[in-house]
Amino acid sequence: MHTAVDVIRTKRDGGVLSDAQIDWVIDAYTKGVVAEEQMSALAMAIFLRGMTAAETARWTSAMIESGERLSWPVPTVDKHSTGGVGDKITLPLAPLVAACGVAVPQLSGRGLGHTGGTLDKLESIPGWRAQLSTAEIQAQLSSVGAVICAPTLGLAPADRKLYALRDVTATVDCVPLIASSIMSKKIAEGAGALVLDVKVGSGAFMRTLDDGRALAAALVAIGAEHGQRVSALITDMSVPLGNAVGNAVEVAESVAVLRGGGPADVVELTIALATEMLSLAGVSADPAAVLASGAAYETWCSMISAQGGDPSAALPQPAHVHVVSAPRSGVLGRLDALGVGVAAWRLGAGRARKEDPVQAAAGVVLHAKPGDRVDEGAPLMSLHTNTPDAVAGALAALAGAYEVTDSAPARGPLVLEVVQ
Repeated sequence: MHTAVDVIRTKRDGGVLSDAQIDWVIDAYTKGVVAEEQMSALAMAIFLRGMTAAETARWTSAMIESGERLSWPVPTVDKHSTGGVGDKITLPLAPLVAACGVAVPQLSGRGLGHTGGTLDKLESIPGWRAQLSTAEIQAQLSSVGAVICAPTLGLAPADRKLYALRDVTATVDCVPLIASSIMSKKIAEGAGALVLDVKVGSGAFMRTLDDGRALAAALVAIGAEHGQRVSALITDMSVPLGNAVGNAVEVAESVAVLRGGGPADVVELTIALATEMLSLAGVSADPAAVLASGAAYETWCSMISAQGGDPSAALPQPAHVHVVSAPRSGVLGRLDALGVGVAAWRLGAGRARKEDPVQAAAGVVLHAKPGDRVDEGAPLMSLHTNTPDAVAGALAALAGAYEVTDSAPARGPLVLEVVQ
């Protein structure tokens, strides 16, 4: 007979939890037998003491078993990003991979804090809906080949409960808990293969390359333990991705990419992830050629329409725009992703608590990136919001987040490493 106190004590004292202890505590917590304060204590003990690879794999299994497992009528591949600033890659990526011949069931989340949420971005499209039934997802995968939607409520309910608890107990940034959270949802989602985009840098949860490597290795190991084909790209998130940070502005930028334009870094990362996804799925196609052909844009239009959205509708525009100008002539030497992300959040693009609303039109549009020449007084960025009072807080977040210098260091690569 297990008790919560015994499980907490084992981990508090640096012991290894048995499979039986892990299975019991996750099941009992999901059913409400283990109290929130007891799970808080266990989460903190795990945060401080860590978990072995075997414990993490078993913890993931127990969270998967707390709910349903989905299966799809066609071969599928999925992608997960650990979150960043301006990270709209899912939007062009899912239709691109589908246009290359592999179905993508992309069950996505909402933004919290300075990292944006894919569903918040797509909800700026008039009529588009995030919540689909399993039958609707399956039908859309068969007809369109791509779906981006909210997870069904039956997927890993233990994770949904535990994630909310970690958020309010300062136990979010713990590698075993992050890895098991991501992988329990992704394995329950039933995709045939999975590519992970592990972000590192100021705008990411993992600030250093070593932290990113540790998380990528943990994620890939859990995948291997569950017979899942998984690889991880470690990518740079010290500078925002693309020129748009927010909701509607990121949709507009994603559409530009799908129509053959858009910023070079967004195109580069979209193609790198698509190439890795197609490789894992065993499909030989050239995503750059498919993107250039316009086929991915057609798939995007079908995907948005299938979920009630109007791909040709005008996107929401902000009531107020504040332009930040270059303080001197020179080269933009630095642009900190975290500062820009916090500014977009304060303008209304993100939320501090899960129940907060977001503004579709809020965000930051960048007119220069590091390495670009700028003239004194020229626009560096535009702050979009429907609440002009929010501008002061956004400007405070940007103080010290950018610098115009005489010369800029060369940018490093966007994709730092691949972990398989």
